[in-house]
Amino acid sequence: MSSRFIPYATTPSRLLGQLISDIVVITWTVVWVLVGMAVHSAVSTIAEVGRQVQSGANGVADNLNSAGDSTDDFPLVGDSLAKPLRAAAAAALDIAGAGQSLDSTASWLAWVLALAVAAPPILFVAMPWLFLRIRFFRRKWIAITLARTAAGEQLLAMRALANRSLSKLLAIHPDPVGAWRSHDATAIHGLADLELRAAGVRRLRR
Repeated sequence: MSSRFIPYATTPSRLLGQLISDIVVITWTVVWVLVGMAVHSAVSTIAEVGRQVQSGANGVADNLNSAGDSTDDFPLVGDSLAKPLRAAAAAALDIAGAGQSLDSTASWLAWVLALAVAAPPILFVAMPWLFLRIRFFRRKWIAITLARTAAGEQLLAMRALANRSLSKLLAIHPDPVGAWRSHDATAIHGLADLELRAAGVRRLRR
């Protein structure tokens, strides 16, 4: 028997099924993570536009303010020329603020949409897989723990009498119930082995 701490079966067929399920879940997860990343990248281009608008508008505002400061020194008409330039600079700053808002909103939306696209299909597959793996691990843990004591092995044999098919029980002993009641060690070992194999654990060594 393998360690109780390894969440994999030791019987070949069950182990193969677990490995295939792991590969399927990992592949599925990677695919949807890539899809989520693609969505994030696509929406992030909008945020990049917002950053470019903000940067460009701030540059225009700085240039207009500089021009206004320069024309303000002109005698007589300086103030008249500076006012529209400063007004245009204020309008450019408003555009820069809109660009910043677009950047922030698009950056936040990129993550929300990426998670909204990728998380549901990943959880749809991963949660049942995780539930089944935890249930298997718990069953394997209990089975191996019981098999390490004589009383536990008798309990496994009794569970086999209750849960395994009649043909499998008769293959162990012509009268499996009687053998269990009479504490037939060979029959109890065989019945316990049946329950261990059902739990995904390799047959006990005798």
